[in-house]
Amino acid sequence: MATKKPESLDIDLEEIAEQTGSNLISAFDVLTTKWALIQIGVILGCYAVSWGASYLLTPILDGRVRRIESQPQLLRLLVVPLHRLQWIFFALTLWISDLVMQQLTRPQHSYYVLIAATIVAAGVVISIASRLIQNRALANLFAFAAWSVAALNILGLLGTTADLLDSVALSIGNFRLSLLVVFKGVMWFAVLLWLATVIGNFSERRIRRNMDLAPALQVLISKVIKFFLLTVAVLASATSMGLDLTALTVFSGAVGIGIGFGLQKVASNLISGIIILMDRSIKPGDVIALGDTFGWINSLKARYVSVVTRDGIEYLIPNEVFVSDRVINWSYSDRKVRVELDFGVSYESDPHQVRELAVNAVSEIDRALEKPPPVCHVTAFGDSSIDFVLRFWIEDPQNGLTNLRGAAYLALWDAFAAAGIKIPYPHREVIVRQAGAPEHEPEVFKPSKSRRRRRGRTADSAVEG
Repeated sequence: MATKKPESLDIDLEEIAEQTGSNLISAFDVLTTKWALIQIGVILGCYAVSWGASYLLTPILDGRVRRIESQPQLLRLLVVPLHRLQWIFFALTLWISDLVMQQLTRPQHSYYVLIAATIVAAGVVISIASRLIQNRALANLFAFAAWSVAALNILGLLGTTADLLDSVALSIGNFRLSLLVVFKGVMWFAVLLWLATVIGNFSERRIRRNMDLAPALQVLISKVIKFFLLTVAVLASATSMGLDLTALTVFSGAVGIGIGFGLQKVASNLISGIIILMDRSIKPGDVIALGDTFGWINSLKARYVSVVTRDGIEYLIPNEVFVSDRVINWSYSDRKVRVELDFGVSYESDPHQVRELAVNAVSEIDRALEKPPPVCHVTAFGDSSIDFVLRFWIEDPQNGLTNLRGAAYLALWDAFAAAGIKIPYPHREVIVRQAGAPEHEPEVFKPSKSRRRRRGRTADSAVEG
């Protein structure tokens, strides 16, 4: 490995200073001539023309663009440049004015027009890109890099700076890695990653609107497209840096084995996610019960499944749990779910009437289906009640079961109260004793003295007789 030392640089700093100074001197010379006033007038005229054009066209275009409300991403992509239409026109008119002045006069007579066009164009591009990039850190990095390149270009130091960055390099065999190559690779990767994300999200939205595809297949296709775009972005960035991808085959295999041992759980979840998408055991919108968790599938991710409960709590459950554990899918093949209610009535009630009243009461509930119809059966003759079970079907279990059972029990209560049917309940007798009071034995019946005398006389007469 060889590293170039700063002493071996072929760049003369004095030459850079002289070039910068000459540019400033030429700019000062132009400023002292009559062409300075002409260029200032051209710049002001371009600004007036761009302001008038944007004042007339912006309301018309804004009204048409606002009609695209069903596609928020496309709407954002059009609205951001539209709000900067004046500056876009300003940059275009400045570029056109610079070309015309270069054809009619000397190039230095349009120097300030060219600088103004460069600054305005850079500002427009940076402003639009910063608004479109949702990641603030990435947007700030792009803005800093773009303004740096624009400043160097205006000062005429862009080529010199590029040579300076290219001269600081590391050489490994036939491979040479310089700061310029790293900078280009990072910028290419950022741009390609952003494009891959935008295209992937757009493709996912388009695929989800295709009702001919199953939800699980929609998720699978979307993930394949995103993975392909991300892979292309990484490979294109590596190629732009001059990396030989074939030389990394052995190294990547060894690293892959090490990562595989270290990330077994991650790999297991990724493979489990592919299995879930392929066998369609669960899909977005399914109502599932997993242990103590009851809710519906919100989304399927590469590593986990998002499950939302009735409480609004979102559980992120690893994919391997759905492959290895027992999962109750209430809507796997059919979204219809049967609900059971247990209740009892007193023995004074007519069981036939109770069954009819129960079926009619639950039929009045909005969520209860007419087909299959509700049924009510006698299950047992209990200690104090005749026990029944009421069964009916619904097709929206994601809306909750506890609230449905509560509504059904209230309907039964109203129906039984109107018909005079009593619901038995156990009775308990409670004896309360005062603390510290002696416990009295129950009194034994003792006959009085007169009764004892009478008994004695009766016995004596019986003996005599």
